[in-house]
Amino acid sequence: MPIELWLAFVAASAVLLVIPGPTILTVISYSMAHGRRANVPLVAAVALGDSTALVLSLLGLGALLSASAFWFTIIKWAGGLYLVYLGIKMLRAGVTSAEMTAPAAPQSRWRLFANTWLVTALNPKGIIFFVAFLPQFISPTRPVGQQMWVLAITFVAMATLNATLYAVFAATARRLLASPRAQRRFNLAGGSLLTGAGIWALLAKRPA
Repeated sequence: MPIELWLAFVAASAVLLVIPGPTILTVISYSMAHGRRANVPLVAAVALGDSTALVLSLLGLGALLSASAFWFTIIKWAGGLYLVYLGIKMLRAGVTSAEMTAPAAPQSRWRLFANTWLVTALNPKGIIFFVAFLPQFISPTRPVGQQMWVLAITFVAMATLNATLYAVFAATARRLLASPRAQRRFNLAGGSLLTGAGIWALLAKRPA
């Protein structure tokens, strides 16, 4: 795939991953409750969870995008509009309560792994997001399937690194996420990126 598209995907994913969602909040809470011994199962669960969600997304999406230029255009438009919607929603979001509620922390590492995997893999919003996000960085003139797997592997690797950093610095991260100023910045950065990606998708040249 074109290197400039891959670099754009890396940059966009980096900003999006830094913004805390249910998975990251779960990782932070469990890390603080169990200490460093929880880091390995938590990071493994995030990697497997993101891989599961991506595979579920790619199984049908890759075949659909490869079918015809018409369906490629439809998916790009639908995904672009969805990204704009998510971006505007994030930009308008208020600051949440500074007191983060921690999920009940199980005692065994296996249950830590299973709970975190479920939060990551079985979130319908995450699967829908992947369907909308990935096609924006696909070149219609290159093999679609190969590009999508490259993007998927890249995203999982970055998500794993992101979860590792949050787990290692859990206490600091928790204090940061509780700051209203930080939450505003997260919402501004994420909302701007999503809106920009959506507009870019809507204005991009369509395949013939």
